[in-house]
Amino acid sequence: MLAILAPILVFGLVIFVHELGHFLAAKATGVYAPRFSIGFGPALFRRRRGETEYILALLPLGGYVRMASRHDEETAFLEGGSEERAKRAADDPDYDPEAMIPFGPKPVPENRWFESKPLPARLLIMIAGVVMNALLAVVVASALAFHYGRVVYPTTAVGGVRPVKDAPQLAHLQGGDTILRVNGAPVRNWNEVRSNILESEGVIAIQTRRGEVRIPLSNVGPTAEEIADAIVYHIPPVIDSIFPGDRAAQAGFRRGDSIVAVAGHPVRSWTDMVNQVSVSANKPIMFVVQRHGATETLTVTPKPTEEPDPMTGEPKTVGKIGAAARDRSEKLPVGVGEAIASGTRATWGTAASIIGFLHDLIAGKVSVKQLGGPIAITRASVSAARSGIEELFSLIALLSINVAVLNLFPIPILDGGQIVITVLESAKGRPFSVRTREYIQRFGLLAIALLFAIVMYNDTRAGFSRLLGWVTKLFG
Repeated sequence: MLAILAPILVFGLVIFVHELGHFLAAKATGVYAPRFSIGFGPALFRRRRGETEYILALLPLGGYVRMASRHDEETAFLEGGSEERAKRAADDPDYDPEAMIPFGPKPVPENRWFESKPLPARLLIMIAGVVMNALLAVVVASALAFHYGRVVYPTTAVGGVRPVKDAPQLAHLQGGDTILRVNGAPVRNWNEVRSNILESEGVIAIQTRRGEVRIPLSNVGPTAEEIADAIVYHIPPVIDSIFPGDRAAQAGFRRGDSIVAVAGHPVRSWTDMVNQVSVSANKPIMFVVQRHGATETLTVTPKPTEEPDPMTGEPKTVGKIGAAARDRSEKLPVGVGEAIASGTRATWGTAASIIGFLHDLIAGKVSVKQLGGPIAITRASVSAARSGIEELFSLIALLSINVAVLNLFPIPILDGGQIVITVLESAKGRPFSVRTREYIQRFGLLAIALLFAIVMYNDTRAGFSRLLGWVTKLFG
């Protein structure tokens, strides 16, 4: 049931809110909208209320609001057909002699066609879905912040420092250092350490018990965000959870094990352990752990896992053992105003991260292998639902802002592409020719089909690899 209900909630809510934005904007501007559908393809459920037919369709890959238009014959089939082509026959059980086409014989009034509306009204209709998705993300993130409180990491101790290009000064910071001030301001927890670093201009001054480290910032050098991401707070090297069936579980690790050394190197923080494991994919390494006051030695072979390099963004293989550290964070209650501000900041930050990812993808810095599709989202939905309400609604907020950003991409069929076409036609003074629109829409369909093929391949390649391995063993 969880595998069915969680994806329905996640997909359904995000799609519904997006299409509701288009629908409400169309209604507000007087555009005739005969169909509102969640999903594509054959209808599983349909009901007409007023002048709109509401549909739940078979393929849950999106949704649409059909608006009366004269210029979209090339793609109208995706929305159940244009008004004339979807016109009901007089002997159809759903035929209404008092309704407008496609439900009855009455023509659509001139002022109800999409093209009859002024440019601002058409742009409002097109952007409304994106706006609603952004609002959903802000509302969900704000509600989570208000209900669960603000996460605080109650330490200013450094757990580890990752090298950053053009910032050699970071080498003066070491694991175990305690940060006292950032840019002259005292800090009481890691939240303040990070926020003060992010607000730096010109130079970042970090004061520890051993002295001050000054890291200059410039247009060509490291950014404040890169520096903030490179400094990791101290996490004690104590195992809190072990993933069943993974390498740590197979090697005999237990919850509560305190890691003393890895591969002969002493361990003072969780970061020290991760650094040793990351470079040891498929190589047996020896752990020394303390358990119930006694010292034990365990050998584990980290599993190779592909993830982006934090410095270059290029995919690289790192080792993982399938164990997690104890969460030392605390949650403090917040007021409504702070919750809304927190939800807005979180949504804006997520949107910026998505745009950065797309930029790196286009520039070739990130592999298309990292793209996920419906199956990946379904898996994430089920996993989030198992983890709790907070994780499930966090995923909804994340997916909603993803849909908002991606729909602004200037690809025909998507909202961003339709906005560009509408603006260009307005500047031209007349619509593009039928042939030109046909070419534009074909390009959009091809781009979306290619993207869908890529994400579906990424979603299913691991399963096919396992199936191929099983068949090979069976007949090998």
